[in-house]
Amino acid sequence: MPRIRHSVVKLATAAAAVAMVAGCTSGSTGPTVLTVLASAELADLGPVLTQLRQETGIELRMTHEGTVSASARVAAGSAGHDLAWLSSDHLLRLRTEQLPLRENIMMSPLVIGLEPAAAARLRAAARGEPTWADVAGLAAAGELRYVLSDPRVSGSGLFTLIGAATAAAGTGAALRPEDVRCDRLRSFLTGRAASAGSAEQPAAEYARVHGDVDAVVAYESTLVSLNASKSLPEPLELVYPRDGVVLADYPLMLLDTGKRTAYDTAVAWLRGPDGQRAIMRTTARRPVDPAVERPEALARPLGTGLYFPGRQEVVDALLAAYDRAGEPVRIVYVLDYSTSMRGPRIAGLRRTFEVLAGHGGFEQFHVGETVTVLRFAGTVLEERTTTVAGRPDLDALRASVSANDLTDGTAIWSALDRAYRVAGKGNVIVVTDGENNTGMTPQEFTAAWPTPPVPTWVVRLDGADPVRLADVATRTGGRAVDADADSLLTALRSIRGC
Repeated sequence: MPRIRHSVVKLATAAAAVAMVAGCTSGSTGPTVLTVLASAELADLGPVLTQLRQETGIELRMTHEGTVSASARVAAGSAGHDLAWLSSDHLLRLRTEQLPLRENIMMSPLVIGLEPAAAARLRAAARGEPTWADVAGLAAAGELRYVLSDPRVSGSGLFTLIGAATAAAGTGAALRPEDVRCDRLRSFLTGRAASAGSAEQPAAEYARVHGDVDAVVAYESTLVSLNASKSLPEPLELVYPRDGVVLADYPLMLLDTGKRTAYDTAVAWLRGPDGQRAIMRTTARRPVDPAVERPEALARPLGTGLYFPGRQEVVDALLAAYDRAGEPVRIVYVLDYSTSMRGPRIAGLRRTFEVLAGHGGFEQFHVGETVTVLRFAGTVLEERTTTVAGRPDLDALRASVSANDLTDGTAIWSALDRAYRVAGKGNVIVVTDGENNTGMTPQEFTAAWPTPPVPTWVVRLDGADPVRLADVATRTGGRAVDADADSLLTALRSIRGC
């Protein structure tokens, strides 16, 4: 799978460019025109294209469109232009193996621009350089609100989802469809407070609503330019997630092979020193030529590049998760507080909730999520329902599992019966280490719930009823997993669901 990162290639010489220009323009009364289907954010290249025309006689006549739809048109052979100039060709690679001739022209990583106070909160929570998980944790708690381009239209919006989902999967490899978890992406997407239509619009949208949001996710070039405009009360601090960045490398692609000479001329100038400096000065994008000196704002090392997925199904899964992110979520946790849980098991349960209701990154409960904690032993000990609105609600959820009122008896079926009565359209997760010995019998439960109403997930700690609980989980579309005190968090991560 290709990495979304910079790869150094040899530059064409300026002398070659001059020779080609002579061939293109000799005897002509006007410029050689090449039509270009371009990503929308490249509308800022006007001064660069003017200089290109003046120095080479090549005019690039741009038609701007969102990267997602432009990639689809190029793949289908219906672009209707001589060239295509996209933020990346990775979406094109998902759709076709017949790739046009291409040369990377410039680079810009996808970063997060934060108001200084929000940046301080993020760095304090991260205890160092932030990760995508740190961003997700702050967003989930309602402490970070950001502008993001629509991933159905914009490459930057889609690449943001890829970056967050790749970090959430934690595999260190390209995403597979099964790695895309809407429950984890929800934590990150909870912070989305405003949407921009395409990659060139987040800065304008942020400038419009910045009193109501803390941050904007966009290309480095967009945010460096926004800071340089001095239109904000304070400049944004740029954060480059240390677990990986997504990089736009802006390939210029030849679609009409009959225009090869003019294409080579344009590429030679754009990748040459004059073109690279003009691009950097005008658009704040990084040069692909490492010999071109960069200003301080563009000199930061890019760090780790994230792998781009190699299957269209992954992109489809990401967009489906994005569309579901605003749906209400309800989870009922049915937690065994019988005396057999005393010691390492109850300690493991509390550690798990320190993550889920603490600083848990992608696993954390998020604003708008409704969580019911139903603790039981021989009867229901406590039922507490919280719709998360901020950090105090997360604190309350952690407090609910800190109770030390473990008692005798294990009324699993009575507790599950109660859970079904309050779950609505949510999910139920049962954590138990025992077999039912009081309350409803399995037969009474089955009679009451011949068709269990909601997805049910079961974490069986050592000794739990292995057959009947698994049967209920399977019949609801959930499943049962085995765990011990040390692996409880991992088990819950695998089954939390949407």
